[in-house]
Amino acid sequence: MWTVILLIFSNIFMTFAWYGHLKFRQEALWKVILVSWGIAFFEYCFQVPANRMGADRFSPVQLKVIQEIVTLVVFAVFTLFYFGEHLRWNHAAAGACLVAAAFFVFHSW
Repeated sequence: MWTVILLIFSNIFMTFAWYGHLKFRQEALWKVILVSWGIAFFEYCFQVPANRMGADRFSPVQLKVIQEIVTLVVFAVFTLFYFGEHLRWNHAAAGACLVAAAFFVFHSW
């Protein structure tokens, strides 16, 4: 559970580092790069321990699928509240594909 919680915090920082600057397009590129790097530092402060702890329980492939699911959930919430965009049916379909990916990765054949 700690792996998922840490990945959620990591992805919150990552999403702001990667996409938050899009609201500040009038700022100089070098400034938003520096700010993004500063935010990304905190992403790694959560992501590295999440993967270290998770490696005791999950395979690298399973960790990656968990991270991708968390990333898209965090990004969906971010898009709704930060940019005011609405999610559509195709976004839900993509989420269903991720659920299927998780099933295949975690299922023992």
